[in-house]
Amino acid sequence: MKILIKGMVCDRCIYVLLQEFLKLDIEVTDIRLGEVTLNDNKKIPIDEKAIKEMLDNNGFELLYNKDQKTIEKIKTIVISSIQARIDTGESTKLSALISKELHRDYDSLSSLFSSLEGSTLEQFIISKKIEKIKEFLVYSDLSLSEIAYALGYSSSAYLSSQLKKHTGFTPSHYQKIRQDKIELINRSANNK
Repeated sequence: MKILIKGMVCDRCIYVLLQEFLKLDIEVTDIRLGEVTLNDNKKIPIDEKAIKEMLDNNGFELLYNKDQKTIEKIKTIVISSIQARIDTGESTKLSALISKELHRDYDSLSSLFSSLEGSTLEQFIISKKIEKIKEFLVYSDLSLSEIAYALGYSSSAYLSSQLKKHTGFTPSHYQKIRQDKIELINRSANNK
């Protein structure tokens, strides 16, 4: 039995849900972003109410509507593609990938996304990239050029302008947060 879940965005989500399904004594045969396959053993019926309650308690949502499922698949493809770009350095044209994976025209998928989400698919893609930029600036020591390359930006200047446009802050703001965290850790270590 395959179920689609709204709100799964990272490996930690996968880990949390795997643990929660174990607590419910439900065997998971496969788990990936946005999707869980359960062992549909007819001897032990799956309690869908318990699953829905567990998902709600953990900030996730069970998807029923076909269009909602399509939107979640799009989101999963975008997030996975951005991460794959970071991991491998290989560039993928998201519009072509989304169209290929869902076997539908990109323009119709983009329109569906906009109508259900209240923002464009392009805005979603940019927001996910911005999240990664902030994450890199705060939790890594990569340079702006390295971050720009990892996320497929043409230059560190363009990355900076996008970050400023979408967050109101420059990269140096996030680098300062990183520096403050490091100083706090060092002070804490020195006080022990």
